[in-house]
Amino acid sequence: MLTERRHEIILEILKQKGSVRINELVEATSTSESTIRRDLTFLESVNALKRVHGGATLLKGRFNEPSYGEKQDQYVQEKTMIARYAASLIEDGDCVYLDAGTTTFKMIQFLNKKDIIVVTNGLKHIDMLVEKDINAYIVGGKVKSRTKAVIGTDALKNIEKFRFDKCFMGMNGIHLDYGFTTPDSEEAILKDTAINLSREAFVLADESKFGEVAFVKVADLKKAVIITNCEVEDYDKYRNKTRIKVVTE
Repeated sequence: MLTERRHEIILEILKQKGSVRINELVEATSTSESTIRRDLTFLESVNALKRVHGGATLLKGRFNEPSYGEKQDQYVQEKTMIARYAASLIEDGDCVYLDAGTTTFKMIQFLNKKDIIVVTNGLKHIDMLVEKDINAYIVGGKVKSRTKAVIGTDALKNIEKFRFDKCFMGMNGIHLDYGFTTPDSEEAILKDTAINLSREAFVLADESKFGEVAFVKVADLKKAVIITNCEVEDYDKYRNKTRIKVVTE
């Protein structure tokens, strides 16, 4: 099969499914795994797709933002692994900021320290924090229904009076050149402020976030430790810019 035809088939499958595994492409093109890997490397170099562990996905629009409900059903097992480890980093006496997001939300079920204070801008988060009898504050401001987050000028003023031992952040994009990014400028400012007000900052990210670039930059990679679930493409290059903890169980 001609190279151009293989590329067409790969992109056609991606448009239909959104993501694809290498073994599916091997079968669809009746070619070898090494050939498909070379094809994916080339197509990524011309910005036609994004390689991920074991396959490829379509590139997302930089202003594209999945809803909370959509994200809730994606990468569930991976998010649970990441959240469990992140929660284990919280110690008695910590003042913690939990960013709105589905992975940070999962952290709450694993919190076993009572002598802590948690501040959050996540509407979904506060009920579970109260149910667990954890001292909690919710940031006041404008409600963003799509992500169940509190944002805006009032939220920014509210958060600026706090100082945190640790913050745990969600992020839409993590890129070697463009750093941490998110589609919404108001959320970006709030995330950046929380990171700057924290002694330690952690970004929780499954493999789909790597290589993505959203509309607004939040911070440079060096500003936070990345907690993820797999060894991503260009792992060593990321390690040169920040610390990465890969959770395997």
